[in-house]
Amino acid sequence: MTDKPLDAEQSIEVATRIKSKAKTNFDNAAKALAIVDGALYVQGFIAFTGSPYKPVEHSWLELDDRILDPTFPHLNRKPEQVYYYPAQKLTAKQLKKAIDEAKEDYPEDDPLPIYGSTPYEYYGDVMLGGKEYLKAYEDANAKCIELNPPKQRNQQN
Repeated sequence: MTDKPLDAEQSIEVATRIKSKAKTNFDNAAKALAIVDGALYVQGFIAFTGSPYKPVEHSWLELDDRILDPTFPHLNRKPEQVYYYPAQKLTAKQLKKAIDEAKEDYPEDDPLPIYGSTPYEYYGDVMLGGKEYLKAYEDANAKCIELNPPKQRNQQN
């Protein structure tokens, strides 16, 4: 898990500037990267209390001292309720190159998210990026279990 705090106020400001949408966190982060100097584009997972009770694949920006999440306003959570588990960080130049390559290699597919180089690992029955993705997923999953004990989950259903 990253130890950087989420800057909710600036996340909301950036989300407004790029007109962020609820279900496009990868695109939101890529668009935000273009307007936030010195940030890195990060892919990984978030964990929080409540449904879906499992890690959610997600993307955000990291600065030296904080996280900016242009999708944060759509999560309907308080900043201290969202935990970020980075798997991959890219500079603006690296992201542009990866997107251009993905568009060239797989023109019919969305270029985001970017999973890095093979070999890919599996978690559950889903293929994902390299070992760093598996580690981020496992860490986020452990946090989800901690935040959502089975007894509590059954009472909410």
